[in-house]
Amino acid sequence: MTSEIAKPKKRPSDPRFSSGPTRKRSGWNFGALANSLLGRSHRSAPARARLKLAIDLTREVLQVPSEFRIAIVAGSDTGAVEMAMWSLLGPLPVTIMAWENFGKDWVIDAAEQLKLNPTIMVTPYGMLPKLSEVDTQTNDVVFTWNGTAAGVRVPNGDWIDPNRQGLTICDATSAAFAQALDWSKLDVVTYSWQKVLGGEAAHGMLLLGPRAVERLESYQPAWPMPKLFRMTENGVLTEGLFQGETINTPSMLAVEDYIDALNWVRSNGGLATMQARSNDSLKHIEEWAERTTWVDFLAVDPLSRSNTGVCLRIADPRVANLPLQDQARVTQAIASLLDKEGVAYDIASYKTAPPGLRIWCGGTVEPTDVKALTPWLDWAFETVMAQH
Repeated sequence: MTSEIAKPKKRPSDPRFSSGPTRKRSGWNFGALANSLLGRSHRSAPARARLKLAIDLTREVLQVPSEFRIAIVAGSDTGAVEMAMWSLLGPLPVTIMAWENFGKDWVIDAAEQLKLNPTIMVTPYGMLPKLSEVDTQTNDVVFTWNGTAAGVRVPNGDWIDPNRQGLTICDATSAAFAQALDWSKLDVVTYSWQKVLGGEAAHGMLLLGPRAVERLESYQPAWPMPKLFRMTENGVLTEGLFQGETINTPSMLAVEDYIDALNWVRSNGGLATMQARSNDSLKHIEEWAERTTWVDFLAVDPLSRSNTGVCLRIADPRVANLPLQDQARVTQAIASLLDKEGVAYDIASYKTAPPGLRIWCGGTVEPTDVKALTPWLDWAFETVMAQH
């Protein structure tokens, strides 16, 4: 029985450790959406002004260089990445890097849909490809800065050639606002509102550097271009897209929620504080894992550990030596027990990842809650093992 093992006395103040959609900022309530323009056309002047404000605040808070253009697009981060791939890839050889589920989706796009015969660099969950072997000089490169499902990130952009001919297309959905992006090495950056800012789903952000814009205006892909992906007209960039004139209809309720999140970051120390909060949360888990024998990080190299989607595996041989399906039953039991206790929601590993736990540590999560969670992880493991 669970009562045989003493429960920790302190609980996290908020049990929402889901990796997407993620916890909203502290103090959030529906009053934050009072200014949303419900029932108004997104093409009306007031709505366009709110959309443009979201873009302007993005540039300020995320510290996006002035030469980058910023657009709100459909389909969350997935839509933003595919919009870039379908519009920009083709004139140069392509390298796709993947070390978890979403990176592998971009492999499918490049190899099976666009049929670009890309160089594919795929590694198991927990490991990065050899970055020194990536040809960023002559190839276009598509990669994920932070693997949401694997808890693995690139440590920096030093491996990217500053004098490259190709474009770098970076899926930064779990990195933006939590990790330092090297803008000088990136030509396209994408992310979604429901990750580090705790926003609502279905909206993506597409940030284009000048080299990407030049490609758009000088290259016409051989394949038909869906309406949602079209960024040029008669070979000229559609500037309105980067002024809040979205291609499809956005949710003005979600737009207002995004603006609220950006204003919260802005008034609470800005980007540096958001990054520090994620780092503090990761540190709490690292300190706990160092003194805990039954758990370890999925990321093999400590330098590649994510500070947002922190992925853990069970190292205890009683579980680690079991078949994967039995390992999954144990980790699901741990996650379900914590969910039932109201201590932690949605912390089982992603469905395609190795069995384990995934704890969201983005900047909207309180680091003190992460620290309070760790004794409960021990309690849940001990309880589940006592039942098996």
